[in-house]
Amino acid sequence: MKPCQSPQNRLANSNQKGASPLRKRRGGERVGELAVLPVFYKLKGRQVVVANGTDAAAWKAELMLAAGARVRLYAVELDEAFDPLIEQYGAQLEIENRPWGQDCFDLATLAICDAESDGEAQAFYCAAKAAGVPVNVIDRPRFCQFQFGSIVNRSPAVIGISTDGAAPILGQAMRRRIETLLPQSISDWAGVARDLRDKVSAHLEMGAPRRRFWERFVDLAFGGETTDTSDATAEDVFQRCQREATPKGKVTLVGAGPGDAELLTLKAVRALQGADVILFDDLVGDDVLELARREAKRMLVGKRGGRESCKQDDINATMLKLAQAGKNVVRLKSGDPMIFGRAGEEVAFLERAGVETAVVPGITAASAMASQLGVSLTHRDHARSVRLITGHSRHGQLPTDINWQEMASNGTTNVFYMAGRTAKQLEQKLLEGGMEASTPVAICASVSRKETQQWIGSLSQLGAGIDVVGYENPVLIGVGETFAAARQQVPALANALPGGFEVNLLAGNG
Repeated sequence: MKPCQSPQNRLANSNQKGASPLRKRRGGERVGELAVLPVFYKLKGRQVVVANGTDAAAWKAELMLAAGARVRLYAVELDEAFDPLIEQYGAQLEIENRPWGQDCFDLATLAICDAESDGEAQAFYCAAKAAGVPVNVIDRPRFCQFQFGSIVNRSPAVIGISTDGAAPILGQAMRRRIETLLPQSISDWAGVARDLRDKVSAHLEMGAPRRRFWERFVDLAFGGETTDTSDATAEDVFQRCQREATPKGKVTLVGAGPGDAELLTLKAVRALQGADVILFDDLVGDDVLELARREAKRMLVGKRGGRESCKQDDINATMLKLAQAGKNVVRLKSGDPMIFGRAGEEVAFLERAGVETAVVPGITAASAMASQLGVSLTHRDHARSVRLITGHSRHGQLPTDINWQEMASNGTTNVFYMAGRTAKQLEQKLLEGGMEASTPVAICASVSRKETQQWIGSLSQLGAGIDVVGYENPVLIGVGETFAAARQQVPALANALPGGFEVNLLAGNG
């Protein structure tokens, strides 16, 4: 080891000609400025002083008790919030029926007070500080040496969130976001990890063997499997992770929903967080991809009608190659992968090759369209069934095997996917099949996205309506009596169209 130098001398030496620059921290940049230092402090068996018997004090006392502390409460009156704490924790909670005093800080590790006034807050703060006890006066930041943040509890895994008192509501919102990403079973898996730590250190060499073991452990923990903390389970997990430490590839087909990232399912987000490689469609937005693991490689493999696209055979071959290399692959598809997404072909191809596959469903665009328009696709007064129909065959035209007379029957809501370029043919075929010209029709482009457009009219106006909305963005066309209600909910912005028709166009209100 080199002799210790002062920071000033080290800086001076590093500035000398030929001297090597000061090294950065291993793994990246220096740590940026921290408003507070996140420290996780063991309180089991230690004494904590809580002053006053309010509801707020009860909440802080419960946190201390849950962490194993012995709480000494000084209060003349007690809020009923203390009743369950007295029942649950018994002797761990000691109650002194008197106001706090200078003598209450003896042997205390922390001191907490819900003060009635600034004067009491300052007095408690000064007394605790003089006794050398870290102090927190609830909701009075200038009398706090430490703060309570929002907590995500998956004990023994515990996450604390702080905004340094600047925005508690923001901290709570951050906690809710994190809660959605962590399954409840993480608590049990963290307990198993704690039990296995010594055994892994004793049986596996440092470096790659241990890293592969723990990587497989994490895959199991976040893969939706449940476990418990028994010795037998810990041994089973140890043996399994050893056997499966060599990575085995997998492909998960994930529905990205109609566009709005907040419409993803929790399972979809967890799949993105665990991916090594993501093969995504052209319609998947950047805000959806932002939810993926930062280290994951992203590959665009989109297919769009009328545009240059990846061939399905090439997509299949890429998924297979990656999976055989041991990668965890996510095939991210717009909407629901099992509705007009060719997912069935991809699953069959991969299973024939012996690759493990899974499917995570997504919200299909028809559901998002109904929500955006404020209509029910199966309104009991109008529809007994729903049809989801492709409006685009592999040859670029309407499919030739559709029974248009059946489409024209009453009592069914029809939603045509990918029908922008064939909308005028669709109008003609439905009219020829016997559907009334006055049948309500809705066109939605980029449903659920910020740039969404929607048009409401009748079947005889459909061709004119698509000229207004266009078909450069993904288009859905809904046909049926249920869409009559949407007319009354879409703000009327009259637009004169050829032939004297008037329709309502709503743009940018997703």
